[in-house]
This record gives sequence, C-alpha cells and structure tokens, in this order.
Amino acid sequence: MINFLPVAIGLRYARAKRSNHFISFISFSSIAGLALGVMVLITVLSVMNGFDRELRQRILGMVPHATLWGSPVLHDWRETAMLVEAMPNVVGVAPHTQAQVMFQSGSSVHGAILNGINPEMEKKVSIIGNNMASGSLDALDDTSFGIVLGAQLAKMLRVDIGDKVTAILPKANVSIAGVAPVLKRFTLVGTFEVGAELDSSLAYINIKDAAKLKRYKTDEVEALRISFDDLFVAPSRIWDIAREVPGQNRVSDWTRTHGSLFQAIKMEKTMIGLLLLLIVAVAAFNIVSTLVMVVTDKRNDIAILRTMGLTSTQVMWVFIVQGMFIGMLGTLIGVVLGVTLALNVSELIAALQNLLNVQFLSSDVYFINYLPSELQWSDVELIVTSAFIMTVAATIYPAWRASKVEPAEALRYE
Repeated sequence: MINFLPVAIGLRYARAKRSNHFISFISFSSIAGLALGVMVLITVLSVMNGFDRELRQRILGMVPHATLWGSPVLHDWRETAMLVEAMPNVVGVAPHTQAQVMFQSGSSVHGAILNGINPEMEKKVSIIGNNMASGSLDALDDTSFGIVLGAQLAKMLRVDIGDKVTAILPKANVSIAGVAPVLKRFTLVGTFEVGAELDSSLAYINIKDAAKLKRYKTDEVEALRISFDDLFVAPSRIWDIAREVPGQNRVSDWTRTHGSLFQAIKMEKTMIGLLLLLIVAVAAFNIVSTLVMVVTDKRNDIAILRTMGLTSTQVMWVFIVQGMFIGMLGTLIGVVLGVTLALNVSELIAALQNLLNVQFLSSDVYFINYLPSELQWSDVELIVTSAFIMTVAATIYPAWRASKVEPAEALRYE
C-alpha cells in the first residue's frame, strides 16, 4: 500500500508560512529564478525558430530544393519534366538555364547570376512571383528581351522600369573582326525583393532568351529545378530521380549550396539554448540552499516524525516533495509567461518601436524589419523536462541530510 503521508507533509512544508523570513525569501528567489529562466529560454528559442523559418522561406524559397543538370543540356526537357513531376514528394518542376554575367548600366557595373526561366512554371518552384517589388514576372516573354533584377541589384545599377541593362558574358565571340565579348541589352521589366543577399545577386530572363544568349537550340535548357513537399527529403529524393531519368545527368540540392548556413543557425540555437539553460540550472540548484536551511530549521520536527514511525526513506521523500513543488511551481509560471511572450513578442517589439520611435531591425541592415517568433512545443517539452530533472537532482542532497538526522540528538536539549 502506498504511503502518502510523506507527500502530504512535504506539501504542507512547502505551503506553510515560515517564521524564518530568510528561508521564505530564498524559496521565493528559487521560484522566481526558475520562472525567469524558463520564460527567457522559451522566448529566445522561439525567436531563433522564427529567424530560421524566415531564412528558410526567403532563401530556400528562391533557390531550388534540388536541380537535375544535363550534360551539358537536357534534351526533350518537357518529357523529362513530366516524368519527374509524377514522382513521389515532387510538387513542382521548372526549366532553368544559368550564366554568371556582369551587368552594366552607364558607369555602374555589378556581377550577378542570370537565370533563364519559364515565368509560369517558375512559380511552382520559387516564391519570386509573390515577392515582386515592381513590374511583373509575366512580363518576361520571349519576344522583348525583358529582365527582372533584384531590388538591390537594380539600385546599384541605378536603373528603373523601362531602362536598359547590358549583360556581359565571360566568354569570347570570335569573328573576322577579332575577339569580342558576348553582349546583350535587356529592358528592365520588374524587380523582386525577398530581403536577403539574393536581392543583389540574382536576375531573371525568359528561358528562350537565355538559350539565344548561350547559343543553344530554342528548346534546350541546362537543368530542371525541382521543388519537394518537404525540403529535407531533397538530398535523398534527387538521387532517386537521377536514376530514373535517362542519360548521364548531374544533380545538386540545397544542402550543397546553403546547407552550411542552416547548420550554423542550428548550432547557434543549440549553444544559446545550453547557455540559457544554465540560468535554469542556477535557479534549480538554489533549491539546495533552500532545503538545507529548511532541514536545519525543521530538525526537531524531523526527530518527532522519526519517533512517530517515519523511516529514513519517508523523511527523504518529505523534502524531495517540497523541493519538487517549488521547482514545478517555478517551471509552470515560466512556461505560462514564456509561451505568452513567445506568441506575442513580434507585436510587443513593434509596439515598443512605435512608442520609442526606434527601429531595432532596419531593413537596410537585416533581411527583415521585424522580430519573428515561432513557438515549437517540442522546445517547451524539452525545457520543462530539463527543469524537472534538475529540480529533482537538487533535492537529493538536502533530503539525504534530513534522513540522517538522529532523533535522540535533535531532541536532547528540548
């Protein structure tokens, strides 16, 4: 039969009003420290999840999850695209031709990556259509040699809608007159803005214009850009696709081009989480000093309980329950405050910016101008579990000391 007496006594000690105000203060500081640590940990990890989400949506929304490259071009790419699109996890396929070029307008010169795309199919694999700052992606027809530039790139080249931009390819055009670089003038028909470095390094033209520029046949493309329902399956699924598609084709995926960035973010989140967990650890181990003082204060009570028949193990449970109550109360308060703050931190920071007339995150410096937040319940569960384990560990030594109190020794002078 389970004996609930130690639990009842431990909860009574935890709730009782103590004459020793210093012990009460230490108990309060333990609860407040745990609550603060848990709240800060939940909020900071949620903000880091928000930044991770924004990077994933903005950068990986513009670059392909995976790419199937031809050698050097893909013949009958429409048939290949239909084959790939019918495979598991694939949600979109679009043709692609790429070139590294120098753009020149007046005295301004800047290097960038020029992408030949099909405007309609590109919307299946990229968010560019939803992030047009001016103009339209549909204006990239195959008759007018139009071009869409990143907003920052257009700013550096000092061009606006309707202006001309010259693309210079790093290859020579040999003729009777001698060797000359490959040049082509385009008309700016739109700009896009995703708030990342891609705004200064990418440009888009029609896929047929790209074929003419690189001297391919009209319906030849270099690659197929592929989008999956889950970007994390891209590294494995692209190899399955390569085995199904005829020909000696090359493959690449987002982990090769931008994987290091997200690994760095993941590592940073882990390290910050561990550092902030130390706040919780310090608060949890404040329970040690609280219970040691309680044990000293309750020596006579412990002796009386022992003479009434409580065993050493039951005495240990009295103080373990008391410490766990303090820890769980602090953790619960921290979770409520942390979840509330994590769900509302974006609005709170925006209100604070308006109140103080200060911009904490400027779009000129950062890729976003607000503080993002994404609460993940798996993080909350991990934090609560860690806090509970540290709380239990903190109660063991004081509870063990309480179990070693000798009744005769404690009551000798009473």
